[in-house]
Amino acid sequence: MPVKIASLSDLTALPFEDIIDVRSPAEFAEDHVPGAISLPVLSNEERAKVGTIYVQEDRFLARKIGAALVARNAAAHLQGPLADRSGGWRPLVYCWRGGQRSGSFTSILQQVGWRADVLEGGYKSYRRLVVRALYDDPLPHEVVLIDGGTGTAKTRLLGHIAEQGGQVLDLEAMAEHRGSLFGPMGKTQPSQKSFESHLAMTLAGLDPSKPVYVEAESSKIGRLILPPSLWKPMTEARSIALAAPVTARAAHLLNAYPDMIEDHEKLDAVLGMLVRYHGHEQVDAWRALAKAGAFASLAQQLIEAHYDPRYARISRQEPSETIALESLSEAELSKTAARIITSHGR
Repeated sequence: MPVKIASLSDLTALPFEDIIDVRSPAEFAEDHVPGAISLPVLSNEERAKVGTIYVQEDRFLARKIGAALVARNAAAHLQGPLADRSGGWRPLVYCWRGGQRSGSFTSILQQVGWRADVLEGGYKSYRRLVVRALYDDPLPHEVVLIDGGTGTAKTRLLGHIAEQGGQVLDLEAMAEHRGSLFGPMGKTQPSQKSFESHLAMTLAGLDPSKPVYVEAESSKIGRLILPPSLWKPMTEARSIALAAPVTARAAHLLNAYPDMIEDHEKLDAVLGMLVRYHGHEQVDAWRALAKAGAFASLAQQLIEAHYDPRYARISRQEPSETIALESLSEAELSKTAARIITSHGR
């Protein structure tokens, strides 16, 4: 019997050992249930071929060809990724709408003897729950913002808060972007849907009776947009602003952005984006520092001339509290995390 879920928390409580996505690799890459494994019963090309035959030629022929392809691909999965599963294995299977692809694969798994079930409504039913959580329903959690200028180690502080039992949303890790011109962590960010899946499932696992600590961000992290159910409470939240000596902040940036130091062309390209704010003469001076390997001086000048003035202009409101850090050592951040949880975690 198909398994129906009414909330995202229902999904985390289901008694299944694996969640299997049988959609095509392209569908899986765009978004999927977090933690699902990809076992496509049709490749991207096969799905396109069957779909074209279904629409333009003959529906019966399309189903016959599709069934043969599903059987062939299912056999490869049984002999490959699933070869080590024991007799008591219990998977939950889904496709786009909970139809023929997931139904066919689940039937094969059941014939083997596994207790496989289909997710009713497939990915579409799951996606509706994500949209409801992030676009329709109000966030049930209180949000506390960790704010402060660039280089004040806000992300590291969140890590210490999490280690000490606080609830944390690391939006930059989810977005794979550090929230500035120097921010991309890899070649590309996840899709908007994939970002929202990660965010929604993380929120579903948090306790609404306790605050959630979030780094202050703009409404976009790189090219990804923060959904309204989170963005609205962030704009209204209590905020704790961090302050630290500029030399400590510059040293932190050197540790936080090793890719910029190691890849001169990447750093030069990003510095080039600052011409519209500071002009060619200033940017050329910064490029000279980078070429000379004077990265600490470069980081300090960027903080003082670019980041701090921009932070002052875009700050939404006065912080509820400002914490002046003597340093950005792990011991100092751990002590600060304990202070924040004690003061704001009630």
